[in-house]
Amino acid sequence: MMRPGPMVRAPLIAAALLLSAFAQAQQAPTGPLLPKDSIEASVFRGGLVYANYCVTCHGMNADGNGRAARLYTPRPANLRMTDKNDEYIALIVRKGGEPLGRSGKMPPWGEELTSEQISDVVAYVRSVNVSNR
Repeated sequence: MMRPGPMVRAPLIAAALLLSAFAQAQQAPTGPLLPKDSIEASVFRGGLVYANYCVTCHGMNADGNGRAARLYTPRPANLRMTDKNDEYIALIVRKGGEPLGRSGKMPPWGEELTSEQISDVVAYVRSVNVSNR
């Protein structure tokens, strides 16, 4: 049996996360699964943003080895090992790489993503960052 390719896996993972959250919510109808302002909810939402906007270059493991990574020099950042602070990560997501002296291949997402989505993706990146633990 063939394994699904990267283009298929990201939406499948996002769908699995949503189904899991839905199933858990059905088991606990007395309140929300995660309070909207909790860090856990922000990380969850950020994972969905990441799966839709970032995974192609930064990869499923956030290690800079997405399916498009080989097309770029320099390669996309390994977000699992980044030493950048939250403000810098939000700024590079918002403005792209070139204004910050980084790769011009990193697109600016500030016109596409809301401030909440950018904060959420920063929370997600922070949650997968192994140098942060």
